[in-house]
Amino acid sequence: MLLDVSVMTFDQPLAWNWLVQFCILATALLFGNILRTKIPFLNKSLLPSALLGGLLLLIFKAFPNCRDLINKPVMEIVTYHALGLGFVALALKNNKIESKSTPMKVIETGALTASTYVIQGIVGLLVSIPFFLFGKKLFYAAGLLLPMGFGQGPGQALNFGKIFTSAAAEQGLDFAGADFGLSIAATGFIVGSVMGVIYMNYLRRKGRLSAKKTMSAKVNKLEDYEGKNEIPDAESIDKLSVQICMVLFVYFLVYLFTNWIQGMELGNFGTNTLKPMLWGFNFLIGTLFGILFKTILKRFKKAKLMSREYINNYMLNRISGFCFDIMIVAGTAAISFDEFGKFVLPFVIIVTLGAVVTFFYVLAISKHLYPDYKYEGFFSMFGMLTGTASNGMILLREIDPKFETPAANNLVLQTLSAIVLGFPVLLLMGFAPKSLSATWITLGVLVVFWAALTVFMLRTKIFKRKKKGE
Repeated sequence: MLLDVSVMTFDQPLAWNWLVQFCILATALLFGNILRTKIPFLNKSLLPSALLGGLLLLIFKAFPNCRDLINKPVMEIVTYHALGLGFVALALKNNKIESKSTPMKVIETGALTASTYVIQGIVGLLVSIPFFLFGKKLFYAAGLLLPMGFGQGPGQALNFGKIFTSAAAEQGLDFAGADFGLSIAATGFIVGSVMGVIYMNYLRRKGRLSAKKTMSAKVNKLEDYEGKNEIPDAESIDKLSVQICMVLFVYFLVYLFTNWIQGMELGNFGTNTLKPMLWGFNFLIGTLFGILFKTILKRFKKAKLMSREYINNYMLNRISGFCFDIMIVAGTAAISFDEFGKFVLPFVIIVTLGAVVTFFYVLAISKHLYPDYKYEGFFSMFGMLTGTASNGMILLREIDPKFETPAANNLVLQTLSAIVLGFPVLLLMGFAPKSLSATWITLGVLVVFWAALTVFMLRTKIFKRKKKGE
């Protein structure tokens, strides 16, 4: 008997709602890529296609009849989960420190990442606290969203923006934290790309950089897709399906763990500070569970309980790349300017000072940490610390198209050390919005922490001077 579709009872519009939102994101991403490819100015600017796609949706939302088509809550949810899933995919990869990157250099690169988060937080607070004190009604801890937007990207900017909004509301303050943070993240992509390209062209005119031909297209070989003894591409289950299922399984463990912690009794600090913030740590918990899952698989292989390699780095790279592209489009599209007009002046000051300080700080430290490839190190880190790792790679490929320097390896491998060293910053993000005094304490701790990280990175230079003085 043929199925009579006329008697199907499920809600057809409801069944399409989520899918339509994903179709909108995909369409925007495709059109963003077309714009970047076909318009010379955009191509030279190195702006990510995902950001252009998100900006297209923002323009689209400006038309009254089109605004309701883009669902802001759905865009925020997609941004949140894309961040976590992307980090899980990266954590599952089998990364090895190659000869080009020493373990200490990877740790120092992680320290540069964490210290830049810290100095961005200091700059942000030095703007937001005075604005609050002098009656401009800006939330005093708002400046801490600068490292979340610039350094971490749309996902964390959204997560902590919502936490700050809730904290401000409890104190009778009106603050659109999510929109503020997402706007910083979107601006960060523009800062990284535009400032990066301008400085790159300046160095070339001065003769400090030689023009290198960028690889227009890479022809992948079999070894680029497969490691040794991997499962077949397609047997009873497709290899890509295995990678996606592993990522989703680990992310499901993140949900179970976080939900379990929510039911525990953790005292005053745990209940009022840690628990509300824990859901925003989905990317961090996902990274830890991904590393744990990968370690268990390795133990299974060592114990001869598993004979084949299930992890495929190439496919996991593609999964994380897709997640981060969608995150950028959705995060940018989720921005609402309804309440944003109240904070235009402090926003402009925060992102301008943040861009200038980040540029000169990363440049100064890069010259010390990477004496043999200071510009490659700078562009890769500056791109990442104002956007995402992909932006760092895009800038790096302009001057090191074949990744001949250790800069690319440093950027990829520093993630774990950056998370460990930057974890105190994330804890302070939950503590600062509790009160103005807590924000002052946070500012003091950040200054001390930044000084400690900077001394660690410059230790050879500092102690060499001391020895010469003796």
